[in-house]
Amino acid sequence: MNKKGHVISRIVPGSIAQELELEVGDRLIAINDKEIEDVFDYQYLIEDEYILMLVGKVNGEEWELEIEKDFGEDIGIEFENGLMDDYKSCHNKCVFCFIDQMPKGMRDTLYFKDDDSRLSFLQGNYVTLTNMSEKDINRIIEYKLSPINVSFHTTNPELRCKMLHNRFAGDALKKVDKLFEAEVEMNGQIVLCKGMNDGKELDRSIADLTKYIPHLKSVSVVPVGLTKFRNQLEPLEAFSKEDSALVLKQIHGWQEKIYKEYGTHFVHAGDEWYIMAEEEFPDSSVYDGYVQLENGVGMVKLLLEEFEAEYKGLVGDDKKRFVSIATGVSAYPYIKKMTEQLKVKFPNLTIQVYRIINHFFGPKITVSGLLTGQDLISQLKGKDLGDKLLLPCNVLRSGEDVFLDDITLSEFENTLQVKTDIVKSSGRDFIEAVILN
Repeated sequence: MNKKGHVISRIVPGSIAQELELEVGDRLIAINDKEIEDVFDYQYLIEDEYILMLVGKVNGEEWELEIEKDFGEDIGIEFENGLMDDYKSCHNKCVFCFIDQMPKGMRDTLYFKDDDSRLSFLQGNYVTLTNMSEKDINRIIEYKLSPINVSFHTTNPELRCKMLHNRFAGDALKKVDKLFEAEVEMNGQIVLCKGMNDGKELDRSIADLTKYIPHLKSVSVVPVGLTKFRNQLEPLEAFSKEDSALVLKQIHGWQEKIYKEYGTHFVHAGDEWYIMAEEEFPDSSVYDGYVQLENGVGMVKLLLEEFEAEYKGLVGDDKKRFVSIATGVSAYPYIKKMTEQLKVKFPNLTIQVYRIINHFFGPKITVSGLLTGQDLISQLKGKDLGDKLLLPCNVLRSGEDVFLDDITLSEFENTLQVKTDIVKSSGRDFIEAVILN
């Protein structure tokens, strides 16, 4: 049996692959006489209207298949490993790394640090560029892969080496020049650490990064997340309310300047800055189409906007309802505000909103996406949770009914003896989850 190639794990019904009688367990070896290294090769090579595919069958035979199809049409096969290669782990030792701030004893996958440009393209992960070879850069350019999400943190080469604990981290920034020259679309991120890359260093970074407009579409600035597990790590100080207000003033100043020159706000403040500073979120136009939504930029503003749009056309009733909601400290006041509005149109609605403090990672971690099942259970146990409990979808692992600490959703429901609904992140989903039984 031929052991070369990539194992096929699924054949899409009605696809070209099914018509060709390919089977689960077959191995894709080559396309157009080129061996497939990873998903980048595969996605690039199957685009053509005519391809020659070499497949190793389960019985040991090798089939050479000529395929004619529409340009860009998918063949209909999926693989055991979506990347079709081993993941590249991070070789940095960043002073702000969240994984280094986790306790021992959690599942192994939580301790894996990826720094893989392929995951940047496929899943939106951010990469530092320190793990990328010239071959990687050239493949991105050849295959026209974008966007690539880059963790800049600072454009000061010496400071970047210090923050990433990698002597090559400064030189890695030169790779951005090559991506820019090839017109590869990028997004950027700066994790701000007090007394390190803030203040004048942040001004320098933003100024330096504007030269990559328009191919660098946006840069988010987010505060460092600090857990209680930092005893053996470099001391870092949390940003205060006053600090956060100064960061916002700085970013707003740059947004105004850049918008006048380039027609884009370009640099965006993460939602946590507004929450910590107790300031109102800016107009939705400032978010440039919410380009950094997955990085926590504009999530609350968009939720409130969607809620208001849905609420305006909502017809109330007198039906009795009793639901409860659990959320993180950051989102609590906004969730509470929306529930109070709903009570106006639904006067017989009883709704309890519970603010869950993160005892597991420490009270400085306030986002709902890092709440554990055990914190939720301990703070909700004994409470009257009504007919159902609503939880935001980000408390569960993507695509699974499991909390961060491996407590399953069914275990959670059995412990609290309550029906639990997982709510998606839109305003409409929120209203439907509350109102509909």
